Amino acid sequence: QVQLVESGGGLVQAGGSLRLSCAASGRPFSSYAMGWFRRAPGKEREFVAAIIWSGSSMNYGDSVKGRFTISRDNTKNTVYLQMNSLTPEDTAVYYCAAARVRGTVPAAADFNSWGQGTQVTVSS
Repeated sequence: QVQLVESGGGLVQAGGSLRLSCAASGRPFSSYAMGWFRRAPGKEREFVAAIIWSGSSMNYGDSVKGRFTISRDNTKNTVYLQMNSLTPEDTAVYYCAAARVRGTVPAAADFNSWGQGTQVTVSS
């Protein structure tokens, strides 16, 4: 399996921005679709965004559409999540995930490799 390490979380005021990064190792990065999920306190894990191996197709959860952007750099084995216009409702642990799926954006159930997570806290 691929190993994933997230970074870039922190504390930000409402309306601010953060960029999360996820570095992958252990397997050819271009073999994987990549995604971001989050889990807020007391809530179930929520799909945030996903991107196919080539970076040419993405999908977003309804709550982040128009505010978050997922991208990847296959030369750096890294996937990014640019988060803009953050609100306190975005406060969560954000997890990077990988799915060995090519050609289409995978469903949430296809992701089977996970990072440890990075905390994002948005203050009001």
